[in-house]
Amino acid sequence: MVNLDLYRVFYTVAKSGSLTKAAEELYISQPAVSRSIKQLETQLGISLFTRTHRGMVLSAQGGKIIFNEVERALALLSEAQNRIEEMKNSATGIIRIGASDTIFEYFLADKIVAFHERFPAVKFELTADFTPDTVEKLKADKCDVAFVNLPISPDPELKLYGNCMRLHDTFVVGEKYKTLSQKVTPLSSLKELPLILMEQNTVARRSLDNFLSSLGVEIEPSIEVGSWELMKRLVAQGMGVGVIPREYAQKNFADGSLFELVTDSALPVRSVGMLLSKSAPVSYALHNFIEQFQ
Repeated sequence: MVNLDLYRVFYTVAKSGSLTKAAEELYISQPAVSRSIKQLETQLGISLFTRTHRGMVLSAQGGKIIFNEVERALALLSEAQNRIEEMKNSATGIIRIGASDTIFEYFLADKIVAFHERFPAVKFELTADFTPDTVEKLKADKCDVAFVNLPISPDPELKLYGNCMRLHDTFVVGEKYKTLSQKVTPLSSLKELPLILMEQNTVARRSLDNFLSSLGVEIEPSIEVGSWELMKRLVAQGMGVGVIPREYAQKNFADGSLFELVTDSALPVRSVGMLLSKSAPVSYALHNFIEQFQ
C-alpha cells in the first residue's frame, strides 16, 4: 500500500533541500524526517538523495526519476481535497422556509433578498401558513426552518430562538373613527365599538384575549379575519376598530389611511421566533441563513 505521508516528506525535502527545513515545514522532528526518507528508500529499493555539504540533492538514478510524478500526484490529491472542502462549504441547494404571509412580507423578504445576493446558487421554497400549521409542517419535515408568532407551547422535538422581531400590538381606526385617536381610550370601552380581530386559532388573537381577560375585559368581535391585510382594508373603510402590530402598519400611518389609538393600558409586546428541528441536519446554506437571526 502506498504511504502518502512518506511521499509528502520526500517531496518537501526535495523542494527545500534540507532535512531541517523540511522538518520545520512539516512540523515534525528532523529524526522523523530522516526515518521517513530511509523507509521510502527501503520500500523502493533505491537511494533518493545524495547528501552533500549544500544539503540534500536528488539522486540521478532515484529521486530525480520519481520527483515529477510525485509532484503531480500530490497536486492532484490537493486539488481533490480542495474540491471536497468547497463542496462542503459552498452554499447550494434548497432552503425550505415556513412562515405566515405577514412574516414573509414584513420580516423575511429583505433578508431572503440579501442572502440571495451573497449566495445566488441557493434556491428557496416558501410555505405560508398560520403558526400552528407551520409548526406541524416543520415537525413533518416539510420545511427546514420556521418563523412563528410567539408564544407557542414548548416542544421537545424543536429548538426555539426567540425575539427575532419584536411586535407591538396596537388598536387602529380609519377616518370614520379618527376622533378616537385624539384621546386616551379605556380598554373597557372598546367592547362598545365594532371590533375587527384575527381568528381565534391565531397566536395574536389568543394573546389579546388572555391579556384583556386578565384585566376583566371581555370582548366580542364584529368581524374575524385571517390576514392583517384584510383587517387593515376593512378598518380603513370604516368597518370598525382593529388590532395589529405597529410594525405592520407603518405605511398606513404614514399615508393617513390608519390612525393609532392610545389606550389606558398598552398591549403586551410579542415577538417572532425561529424554530429548527433538533433531529434534522443543518446544511451549510441553512447555517449561513439562520446566522442572520441568531
